Amino acid sequence: MRIAILTLGTRGDVQPYAVLGQALKQRGHKVTLSTAKNFELLVKSYNIEFAPVEADFQELLNSEEGKKMMKGNPFAVKRNLKTWVYPLITNSLTEFYKLAKESDIVLYHVKTLADSFADQFPHKMIRANVLPIVEPTTEFANPAFSGLPIPGFLNKMTYKFSNLSIRLLSKPIGAFRAKFNLPKKFTTPAVRNIYGISPNFLEVPKDFPVYSKFTGFWFGTSSTELTTDLYEFINAGEPPILLTFGSMPFKSKFDLQAAILKLTQQSNVRIIVVKGWGLEQTDQLDNNPRIKVISSAPYEILFPLTKAIIHHGGIGTTAECLRAGKPFFICPILYPIGDQMFWGQQAYNKGVAVKPKPINKMTEKIFLESIQELLTNEQLYENSKQLKSLINHENGLEHTIEEIEKITSE
Repeated sequence: MRIAILTLGTRGDVQPYAVLGQALKQRGHKVTLSTAKNFELLVKSYNIEFAPVEADFQELLNSEEGKKMMKGNPFAVKRNLKTWVYPLITNSLTEFYKLAKESDIVLYHVKTLADSFADQFPHKMIRANVLPIVEPTTEFANPAFSGLPIPGFLNKMTYKFSNLSIRLLSKPIGAFRAKFNLPKKFTTPAVRNIYGISPNFLEVPKDFPVYSKFTGFWFGTSSTELTTDLYEFINAGEPPILLTFGSMPFKSKFDLQAAILKLTQQSNVRIIVVKGWGLEQTDQLDNNPRIKVISSAPYEILFPLTKAIIHHGGIGTTAECLRAGKPFFICPILYPIGDQMFWGQQAYNKGVAVKPKPINKMTEKIFLESIQELLTNEQLYENSKQLKSLINHENGLEHTIEEIEKITSE
């Protein structure tokens, strides 16, 4: 089959789909993944076809205007809608639609807004999700609002806000539909949903439709090895802890570098620090024998060699912690709007992580105390090993492909 995979966002929104695409190709399907042009090298490293779109959201987020928008500045948002956001949406939808028309099956991330043309061929559209933010359930509020104090009886209603995106972005979507002579008025059809989520970590809501499946995480195998100097650091003593805050910009109220230095002294630990947009400056950490600063590394190889992990709470990083069987501490960057607190709370409820604390609400004292609990709570380590065993027997990719092929044969 000719399968199109459509996704947009940061690396965490692209890599799982590249992993899925690689597995589908190995199964004998012809796969093309379409996303922002800046991910070309990443996508091609998985040996699948790449269809670029002019929609570099990472560049937007890294710009001064983008940072203002991320802070919720309404003037920045309004100022950039016509100059940045609307053109990105119209351009990406144009490329996505062209590819979708030529394909037998279309797997898409909800961020692509491909729901806005699903009415043209609903039979071949499948939402491939790594976040449960579209289908309503009474069991939990929309993870996108996980930092807000929402009473349980309003859980189902919170999903209406996610589904408002097509209405709120009617101008660029309307421009796209007019470009292809599609009817101005349309209704988003009911489409199938497949989630790359472990049912052992998050149970499938009992009120989900039968055609919505949690198949297990989409784990890949990296062709990249750890560098020799990183291996040497890891093997020079007890397993280090690891800190990574992903590819999102952030600010903390306390001096994070100073806190990391204090952590190595007070808790007598070694630490690997993965640099990112919010931790670009590491001058205080460089050349410290107890600290190893790196730019990147394959998490599936690195995490099993660590003692525990401190991270921002993206579902991809969370899944790698669970696969490695390592306990963790989530410090959400996206808060109160965003799914990171949801995963942190879920991990805490499952007993594999300490209670999550948003980075923008945290003090140095809370930071150090939470990590001390992470290092000393033996039950976290036992629970993590047990959940690792369950997750590693799920075969998420295989089950996902079986579901996709089952749908096409119906």
